[in-house]
Amino acid sequence: MNVLVWLTAILFILMIVIGGKKGARSFLSLFINFGVLFITIFLMTNPKNSPILLTLIACTVISWISLFYINQISSKTVTAFISTMITIIILLLFIVWITDKSMLRGFGEESTEEISIFSLYIGINFVQISASVIIMSTIGAILDVAISIATSMHEILHHNPSISKKKLFTSGMSIGRDILGTDTNTLFFAFFGGYLSLLIWFKDLSYSIDEIINSKVFSTELMMIFCAGIGIALIIPITASVNAYYLIRKREKTENLS
Repeated sequence: MNVLVWLTAILFILMIVIGGKKGARSFLSLFINFGVLFITIFLMTNPKNSPILLTLIACTVISWISLFYINQISSKTVTAFISTMITIIILLLFIVWITDKSMLRGFGEESTEEISIFSLYIGINFVQISASVIIMSTIGAILDVAISIATSMHEILHHNPSISKKKLFTSGMSIGRDILGTDTNTLFFAFFGGYLSLLIWFKDLSYSIDEIINSKVFSTELMMIFCAGIGIALIIPITASVNAYYLIRKREKTENLS
């Protein structure tokens, strides 16, 4: 427990020293977002509640906290929020369809010991739970890409007020392409880092490559990585188009008023 307290204190001090007031808000937002996730998980245990609807509500609250509470309300955060919500809705519908078609539901033999303590009549839709897990795992990366592109496009328009909508959109896409590779790899290693012990377990049990690839746990993990990558790819053109439309329209209104 003392180690956790020290780590929390070190993180808090570093965020205050480096980020100032915004760092303090970022630190506090970690605990607020944790509370949102905890409440969402608690509500999902009730079979009457839809995991998909709960996930959408949770993502909306997390996006609001991460954008408006930390960075305050501005044109950049508003466009990033709109882009994030459009992407989340599209990705959520796509993932629900994919998880249903892939037939990756229930538990694999690797989870035999863990599920022995649970009631098998709980009534929860694990297909929708899988979709929720993927969305929750990617929301941070999606928000990061959205605010990065929105901020960059606002700066481009500020330094080049006469830029056309097409060139502004192209600039946003160019920025997004640079982010795409690094963020996709970040998600890849984050997912597989969490399952490193599982890969070691596969090796100790002398699983063949075919058995590993066809195992339910491994296939689900790969699906999460691919869906997360799709989410990162989707947010780039959506954010670029939303910002290009908003910024050029705002500029035209300003010119008409003057």
